[in-house]
Amino acid sequence: MSFDDAIAAFERHLRAERNASAHTRRAYASDTRQLADFLGAGASPPTVTSTDIHRFLASLHARSGPATMGRKLSALRSFFRFLAREGVCRLDPTAGISAPRAPRRLPNPLPVDDCASLVDAPAARPGTPSELRDRALVELLYGAGLRVGEVASLDVRDVDPLRGDVRVLGKGGKERVVPLPSVVRDALREWIDSREAPGILGEPLFIALRPGRDGSRRLGVRDIRRILRARAKRVGLLDRVHPHRLRHSYATHLLDMGADLREIQELLGHASLSTTEKYTAVSAERLMEVYDRAHPRAGERGGASSDRVARTRRAADRAKGADPGRRNGAGAGARKAARRIARDGNGEGGAR
Repeated sequence: MSFDDAIAAFERHLRAERNASAHTRRAYASDTRQLADFLGAGASPPTVTSTDIHRFLASLHARSGPATMGRKLSALRSFFRFLAREGVCRLDPTAGISAPRAPRRLPNPLPVDDCASLVDAPAARPGTPSELRDRALVELLYGAGLRVGEVASLDVRDVDPLRGDVRVLGKGGKERVVPLPSVVRDALREWIDSREAPGILGEPLFIALRPGRDGSRRLGVRDIRRILRARAKRVGLLDRVHPHRLRHSYATHLLDMGADLREIQELLGHASLSTTEKYTAVSAERLMEVYDRAHPRAGERGGASSDRVARTRRAADRAKGADPGRRNGAGAGARKAARRIARDGNGEGGAR
């Protein structure tokens, strides 16, 4: 079997069996084609060896970081495991090859005041459809912590104004229900009411005011990023603001307010708790910064910054070893968080 045929079969497998997103399918197919181009025209999947994989990864070392190389290795591992299962390859050449260790990068959330400024930005044209849409969009990004792709794919019918939640189709086609604080519900209601028309339930939740070149009115991921950048610039936020940073802010502020880590995991749609645990290290770092600024004996300590980093790492390690869900009662699920953050007034503090 040639690489072209194998990659086509692999893409069908990703779409039909693994229900992978279009982005994942494109990335994995691109990574496997990159290996085929590296090996040359005479290569075919059954002839690839572990030495070939090592050579390919070594060629990427100078221009790719550990995270990129790890993703490419993950794509190749999925590719060859699929071919081995189908009997195309006798052995998996990626077996036993370890991914490069990526440096731990902590989220960089916005302060609560900056999030509030972003949401409450003065309207350039009050009451206009674009202003109602943009405010509802930013309220939803921060108030529900959704991924930008999830927001772009929402339809009007996905919002339930009576229950006060939104139904989201996340990664891998996994569905979850996320509660909405009252301020988010109000902003969405105003935006939807301004578009009152027959058949609106089947329309995209966020639309462009004029159809695009393809005739579609659904706001895309780039459109949402552009709207958020313009709004941040309007309120004077010079630091880089993007939708995923609002998602980080949502999770960090919920944790600061006392939400359980397992509840936050369900609200964010993380498959693994280890993905959510990174926010505990962010909160520990913020706590030590407050200590260094406010405690009268903080100035007497030498090397405060390095001590703070060391303490943050120890806190993160402890969080990995313990069961964080036991702090506030594990197993309560997202509904417990829903009752807490959807109450009137909670939206004015941390996550709206």
